[in-house]
Amino acid sequence: MRSDAVKTGTQQAPHRSLFNALGMTKEEMERPLVGIVSSYNEIVPGHMNLDKIVEAVKLGVAMAGGTPREFPAIAVCDGIAMGHIGMKYSLVTRDLIADSTEAMAMAHQFDALVMVPNCDKNVPGLLMAAARINVPTVFVSGGPMLAGHVQGKKRSLSSMFEAVGSYAAGTMTEEELLEMEEKVCPTCGSCSGMYTANSMNCLTEVLGMGLKGNGTIPAVYSERLKLAKHAGMQVMELLRKNIRPRDIMTKEAILNALTVDMALGCSTNSMLHLPAIAHEIGMDFDITFANEISEKTPNLCHLAPAGPTYIEELNEAGGVYAVMNELNKKGLLHTECMTVTGKTVGENIEGCINKNPDVIRPIENPYSETGGLAVLTGNLAPDGGVVKRSAVVPEMMVHEGPARVFDCEEDAIAAIKGGKIVAGDVVVIRYEGPKGGPGMREMLNPTSAIAGMGLGSSVALITDGRFSGASRGASIGHVSPEAAVGGPIALVEEGDRIRINIPETKLELLVPEEELLERKEKWQPREPKVTTGYLARYASMVTSGNRGAILEIPKK
Repeated sequence: MRSDAVKTGTQQAPHRSLFNALGMTKEEMERPLVGIVSSYNEIVPGHMNLDKIVEAVKLGVAMAGGTPREFPAIAVCDGIAMGHIGMKYSLVTRDLIADSTEAMAMAHQFDALVMVPNCDKNVPGLLMAAARINVPTVFVSGGPMLAGHVQGKKRSLSSMFEAVGSYAAGTMTEEELLEMEEKVCPTCGSCSGMYTANSMNCLTEVLGMGLKGNGTIPAVYSERLKLAKHAGMQVMELLRKNIRPRDIMTKEAILNALTVDMALGCSTNSMLHLPAIAHEIGMDFDITFANEISEKTPNLCHLAPAGPTYIEELNEAGGVYAVMNELNKKGLLHTECMTVTGKTVGENIEGCINKNPDVIRPIENPYSETGGLAVLTGNLAPDGGVVKRSAVVPEMMVHEGPARVFDCEEDAIAAIKGGKIVAGDVVVIRYEGPKGGPGMREMLNPTSAIAGMGLGSSVALITDGRFSGASRGASIGHVSPEAAVGGPIALVEEGDRIRINIPETKLELLVPEEELLERKEKWQPREPKVTTGYLARYASMVTSGNRGAILEIPKK
């Protein structure tokens, strides 16, 4: 066993003395040492229940003959971090989580791991760590929040952000806003729509790293505790069979995840996290090939914010496996991929029927014949930009308008709420990319303000930052190269015409090439916004969004 390096032999007597200090018995030391990576904290609603999940996992591990040992991972609540300096610290935690988990697992020589995440950066960070450490690993998340109920309608966090815009526009009263505030987030769990956390939890199932239901069983259901116990038991089975993350997270598994992403209509942030996970297994993930998969993958789900259904309804309809089974009718998946069940994808999804065609459209009757995400390229985004196509209204699929240019999120929000943005405008928010932000802030406040003020079907938003999974509308993020490194988005001037053509995956700045070259010669890099601490180190190492904002040692 790997843990023999810290438990067995005369040389390890000092190590065993420290295990004795933990109260571990000889019998416990003779069993496999299983690390339980707990993301529990008391500030993130999606994580407040993870202590219960962890206890269930420990019981499962012990029942199956292992010795569970818990250690922590951090997590940021993107909703609480939204719209202020805290959002600079959201994406950057993904790499802190991966690094710290790698350090703990390698330092203590665990034989196997169970990862217990739930929210946006926590899930991909731990998937990255699992690929690095490569010991038998199972994921079990905390589960999604139930939808809120306001005046007889289901609502979620995105409704709350949009309500702020409606209040600013005078179309909602303060009393109505307060009622929304008190009711949209009624339980613990990751926010109830197909936002980033739930996108990544669902894709963890697709990658083969989580058991059936991991992405969809609500946080408050007792079934979630049963799932956690089974995860603890299953990691011991993986250890006996020596099935490891890199046996599961292969190139084909990544392609499966991208395919199901298109069918589910996942968050655009999956186009940051899948490339980062792929990087850890040595796969070069070019985001533009997402369009090839999108062209042949129908969009089967319109979950909030794209539509009126929520994760709890996806769960009742058969969950992720039912979506995969629909896709498999057209042979769109690599069914030979191994999973943590010890079975292949094909074996897992066999017989998983679609129980509600209103939630999961049959593959013969999709919302669209193309997938939920699109990568746009053109002279404004030579290396690509990402849009959640399934959440764009038909009238904005093709749009041309004047650029309204802002060098930070705050200035854009002030203009939107001040009534300075009008129908037809193309709002450009730049210097918010991985380096320029630094940290690539999410832009849920401006997209929600646009929607809340009734401009969602007439105004586009383009940024080298990113969008929340709760964003909807013609919101194009991850524009690469970013402004901070002199990408074309840095050269846009107020009033320039911009043309968006989502069906043709084009994003064009309608300025003559000669003029753009003149602007490029005059452009000067900005002084870094942050010069100390982790953000400064992050900015010095991070790549553009098209590569997943991965960290690389700067070339000398």
